Parts: sequence; C-alpha cells; structure tokens
Amino acid sequence: MIKNVIFDLGGVLIDWNPRYMYSQIFKTSEAMEYFLANICTSDWNEEQDGGRTIAAANELLIAEYPEYEKEIKAFYGRWTEMLGGPIDGTVEILRKLNKNNNHRLLALTNWSAETWPEATSRYDFLNIFEGILVSGQEGIKKPDPAIYDLICKRYDMAPTESVFIDDNLRNIEAAQLYGLQTIHYTSHELLAERLKEINVL
Repeated sequence: MIKNVIFDLGGVLIDWNPRYMYSQIFKTSEAMEYFLANICTSDWNEEQDGGRTIAAANELLIAEYPEYEKEIKAFYGRWTEMLGGPIDGTVEILRKLNKNNNHRLLALTNWSAETWPEATSRYDFLNIFEGILVSGQEGIKKPDPAIYDLICKRYDMAPTESVFIDDNLRNIEAAQLYGLQTIHYTSHELLAERLKEINVL
C-alpha cells in the first residue's frame, strides 16, 4: 500500500529549459546546441545541483573557454529566463492528491541551493509539500542512492510504501534499486493513469 508520493520538480511540475534563454543569445540553433552539448553541459550544471557554487562553476568554464565568457555567465545570470512556468496538468494532480489527503506528499529535486529561493518565490504549489529535499542544500544529488536514503529516513518513510515520480530514467532506475516504487514521468495524462492503477489517485 502506497502511503507516500515523492515528486521530482524540474520536468515534472516545473518547465525548465536553457534553450528558452539561449535561443535569444545564439544566432543559430546549431551554435546553441553545440554550446549546450560541449560547454555549459548537463554534467556541468548538475555539479551545482550537488553543491558546487555558481562562482566556482563559472570560473572553471571561463578558464577553459574564455571566448565564451559572456555566454557562460548568462547561464546563471539569466537563469530565470529558462523557467517556462508550472506544468499545469501535473500541478492539478498534485492539488487533487492534496485535497484527497490520503497520502503524504514530498519532493526530491536536483536543484542548486543558490537558485532555489527563486523557485520558492515563484511557485505557490510548492507549499503543498510536507517537505522538499533540495540536492544543492544537501551536497548530494540524484541518482546517488544516498539521497533516496536521506529523504526516506528524514521523513520516516518505508521505501516499499513510497512511489517516486521523475522524468529522468537514470534517477528512476537508481530509485528502483534503492527499493522505491517508481513512475517514469512522460506526461501528466500517463501519470494520472499510473497513479490510478496503484490506487493513489
């Protein structure tokens, strides 16, 4: 029986994409995609989610790619322009779960501690959660099994009684290995179907 529902945030409840901002900087999509694939990469960004400071991250890349200094600094300097808003369908599911009041609702997100305050000021639905574990504040990030262990122990949850929702398959697979039940998020419609199947929604 599922007692706890754990949501990822980015890509599940919050639309975030660096292309929203960088499409205004680069003249061609090819130049933008090269930059995101080779310079301000996902791996580089995830280190900030794990606790590295933005200042250190910028210094590291600018030393290696000085010709891209302006574009590198824009990643966090114009970070709010990467936010596309709430993913309404999933937020509706969250609100319905909250209204039903049958399950504990928590969130587990890979997010920089330095940009997190902007999220909390923008999205009122974050107040629904009993607790939110932010990777950048903890110094560990998904898919490290320690972060799943941390949220379960901090909120006294049995993994077998908890379902974790994430759009990143790597994070889902790690959560499964830890012992959590999981739903790989691809759309709010399919999420609703899956939650109904396991008698959560």
